[in-house]
Amino acid sequence: MLFASRMKKVSLVTHSYYLNSLIHSLHESGLIQITDIHRETPQRLEEIDVEKAAMDPDAGECATYEMRLTRIIKILSRFADKQKGIASILHPKIVEKKHVQHRSLPIILKEASLLLSKTEERVVQSEEKMSDLDIRLDELDDEIKIFELLSPFDLDCSWLGESQYLQIKAGITHDLMALREALTGRDVEILSKEKKEKKEKNWIVILLAHKSTDLGKTYKQFFEELTLHQVSGKPPDLLQQHQQEKERISRKKKEIISALKNLHATYNDTLLAIREEIILEKIRKEIPIKFAKTNQTFLIDGWVLEKNVTLLQDLANTSTQGHSECQISNPSTNPDDVPIHLDIPTWAKPFKTFLELFSLPRYNEVNPSLLLGIFFILFFAIMLGDAGYGLIILLASLFGYIRLGKHSSMIKEWSFMGIWLGISTTIAGFIFNGFFGDFIPRFIYGNPKELLYTFGPLPIDAIHKPVTILLMSLILGLIHLNLGIILGLYQNIKNKSYRKIIKTQLPWFFLQIGGGALVGYAMLHIWNLSTMALALAGLLTGIGLLGLFLHSGAIGFFDLTGFVGDWLSYARLLALGLATAGMALAFNIVAEVFSQMIPVIGIVLLPIILVIAHFANFILQSLGAAIHSLRLQYVEFFNRFYQGGGKEFVPFEIKRKYTEVKK
Repeated sequence: MLFASRMKKVSLVTHSYYLNSLIHSLHESGLIQITDIHRETPQRLEEIDVEKAAMDPDAGECATYEMRLTRIIKILSRFADKQKGIASILHPKIVEKKHVQHRSLPIILKEASLLLSKTEERVVQSEEKMSDLDIRLDELDDEIKIFELLSPFDLDCSWLGESQYLQIKAGITHDLMALREALTGRDVEILSKEKKEKKEKNWIVILLAHKSTDLGKTYKQFFEELTLHQVSGKPPDLLQQHQQEKERISRKKKEIISALKNLHATYNDTLLAIREEIILEKIRKEIPIKFAKTNQTFLIDGWVLEKNVTLLQDLANTSTQGHSECQISNPSTNPDDVPIHLDIPTWAKPFKTFLELFSLPRYNEVNPSLLLGIFFILFFAIMLGDAGYGLIILLASLFGYIRLGKHSSMIKEWSFMGIWLGISTTIAGFIFNGFFGDFIPRFIYGNPKELLYTFGPLPIDAIHKPVTILLMSLILGLIHLNLGIILGLYQNIKNKSYRKIIKTQLPWFFLQIGGGALVGYAMLHIWNLSTMALALAGLLTGIGLLGLFLHSGAIGFFDLTGFVGDWLSYARLLALGLATAGMALAFNIVAEVFSQMIPVIGIVLLPIILVIAHFANFILQSLGAAIHSLRLQYVEFFNRFYQGGGKEFVPFEIKRKYTEVKK
């Protein structure tokens, strides 16, 4: 687990007659990551006199059916009965996989065609009708608003616009006086009705003028014209007609929605299953584009885990009835193209996610995921450092693991991580004397100065003994940094990079031992050194500095100050721990002051203030603890040995969500 799984390069050659059988077996097994010969090793096409293979023509037909099925599924999904709120979390819908058998592509496409004949036209037409009805409803809503505004006037809506002799306009104005002034001197009749909406005062206005009258443009600044389509009748009558039409359309929409819901309930699972089968077939039909071929044979290149080499050879031999050749080779000494497979236990999978946020290791590089996870939990616990907050994380994670984990592997994995975070934070909180700040001594014992425990003082008290926490943080940081140096040392030994050891690891050991002894003697006065010890410390320091400057030149000085800065960066363990405790303490004091100032109301306000304040502090400090814990890994720890840049091993394998093969 300290390095990525060992990989082997594989080349498979088979006769074209057995190609489909071999592809199917490789897809089912998930043993090999197939590489694109044309893109990744184009020189092989010339070396062995082969050409690039073509995609199977059936891939296009599969893509067409996939697109049609996806469209139907997407439309129907909008009309599914969906759970909302907490119910969707507590009782998530479980996907029921459909049992299928291995079938040929023509049979699958025939079933898909039959299914589409039952659903596609009905669904598409229903969607188009829904779209048309929605457009009409929007038009009705706009016109209903206008009819409501015009209802106070005794006029026929067909009069609006221009006739042989008149022009009549209806609209809204926010400033009637300004509108009148804008039309002063023009032969215009203005009819108005006041309309109050909340705090605004508007007027519904009818403008009547001879057709030849030029109203000018100024009035438009104060006049918002209401436009209608060709309608005839008085506003109240038209209002009633439109409302009745709106009700009819709404009923029609409900009928269509009900029909679509029934279609979803009846066909959705089958649609998802048949689409998944077609997608898998399409992947098989598309994969040959990565191969090379001659007139009669196909060449497949890829990567396989070393432990699976025999399985792959047996599978290729069986699926082609012995008509295949399998060549296995080792990657080069310092490979850049080898895919990375990290063999991580199931319980530690969330640690891999943390590593992926930075970068996967290269092939011959140390895999730090487990150490990253362990120190993340440890640093998070110290920086949050409150037993009350730790219990919240623990209980929430237990609920997620037990109640929701059975529905989602991701929730289960992260809940397991949360359990560890909760346990470690709770323990750290009891050690640092923090339970929602000083909640217990302040509100239960009635003595804020009294410790959480009655059996005596704790070895560490975050608020009153910050220096102790600082020393602990720096010691822990020194251990963490040196662990990184040791990993770099081991990595270079494994890769036989002995010069790197002399240049990049040994100087730091000499400097820490010799320089630390001198600093403790001359500056901190922690210990006394004999003449021999003093000389040895000076010698080690000189050797360390010499190695540092030989490796980096004058920049070696900045490497030295950078190391010291990285070490002091671990003081953030103290800073964030004090921030959590300090803010929790401040919130408790505020809540207590409020309860004392207003005794009657304070009884109600006290728990409300405490819950809201501590929840905000919990979220803020948890986020800070997580971010800074990861930062210590990515910047300080990884800087000692880790570069990253690896690409994950992605095998050619079947991933089923809606189907499973009947055995």
